[in-house]
Amino acid sequence: MRVSLICSATLFPLACFAFPAIKREISEDTLAQYAALAAKISREVEVKRGPTRRAFDADAQRISTTGEHAYVSPGPDDIRGPCPGLNTLANHGYISRTGVDSILAVTTAANEVFGMSLGLATFLSVYSGVMTGDITSFSIGGKPKSSLLGGLTSSLGLLGEGQGLSASHNRFECDASPTRADYNTGDPVSLNLAQFEQLVAMPKGPNGYDLTVMNQFRGAGFNRSIATNGHFFAGPFTHLAVNAAAYSFTYRFFGNWSAERPGEGYLDLETLKSFEGVIGEPGNFQWKQGRERFPENWHRRPIGDEYSLFSLMLDAVDAITTVPYVIAIGGNTGKPNTFTGVNVGDLTGGVFNAQTLLQGNNLACFAFQAVNLASPDILRGGLLGDLAQTAVQKLTEALGSIFATLNCPQLVKYDTSLFNAFPGAGSGL
Repeated sequence: MRVSLICSATLFPLACFAFPAIKREISEDTLAQYAALAAKISREVEVKRGPTRRAFDADAQRISTTGEHAYVSPGPDDIRGPCPGLNTLANHGYISRTGVDSILAVTTAANEVFGMSLGLATFLSVYSGVMTGDITSFSIGGKPKSSLLGGLTSSLGLLGEGQGLSASHNRFECDASPTRADYNTGDPVSLNLAQFEQLVAMPKGPNGYDLTVMNQFRGAGFNRSIATNGHFFAGPFTHLAVNAAAYSFTYRFFGNWSAERPGEGYLDLETLKSFEGVIGEPGNFQWKQGRERFPENWHRRPIGDEYSLFSLMLDAVDAITTVPYVIAIGGNTGKPNTFTGVNVGDLTGGVFNAQTLLQGNNLACFAFQAVNLASPDILRGGLLGDLAQTAVQKLTEALGSIFATLNCPQLVKYDTSLFNAFPGAGSGL
């Protein structure tokens, strides 16, 4: 039997947690915006794009850094977090400069500015709203000082009070990051200069700090976490999808496209430093939160060549093919260098195993069904008002059409008790 990853028109189909019967409501205009976005996602799924490279269009691909999108350093009450891409969007006003915005605004900015597909951008935004915010909005960093959107909704998140992305360890942000320290061994929000030095010291690939570099660096990061973090945990979703994205996104979204390289972006050191908020030269780098900015004359991916969920999964498989040991699911058992793998067959009741994960769409099916089976249902229990429920349902139905194309085998069993051996797992995914 095959099943969509989005079941019963919900994003996370598990029995409802007990929440107060507080209705979250939105306006008719906002509902219309959700409906329009859902329609765009559905159309995006219907368009079967081939491998033909898109022509470079300097005017269409150039991202403005002037006027309303001029760089402005964040103020004392503005929030920034662990994602350099989101920090950059906020510093240039493509999302709210406060660092708190709606899933609609973040989805639109990721699509229009970085060239992320609407489907992937919507999934990541909705997931952020569910896990770290108040469903319809979230903080890109820490806990907001007041309600997330000035009274639109309260700051009660699905897993308690919304804490923002900075507090989403092992639910969104994860260990073995390219430029952030592990949760139990350092600061997982601020850029780690030692890791940045290691990254820029890597031999550059044909397109600078491209995937030939990032894949090898991911392997080194995986080994570093095993060797230094007794609480390191590599979960099915956070490790196979989110961690893979952290490395792939660095090149795919920060690379500068040009007429000379119309089919692939090039990521050089100066561009990487600009997005990461770093100044100085190797051996003397400095970082300060809030410096993340678009380089001048920077061009995004070509219009019509958006980076999708399927692009991410292809990159994830490529990384595993290049560095096979990063496919491991499991963790350290309390001390460094005690990494113990989890048998994927036991975890999934035999639906997937180590030999079949790289076949077809199985890697994506495994990672995203793990989220479904281990996360709360957002549409039950009276948590949303009628319009808000309709809005989120429209998005999840549209996302369902994307995941349905994966034709996933049904995952009924997901034995999270196997994670009890890992003190760093917690409520990890």
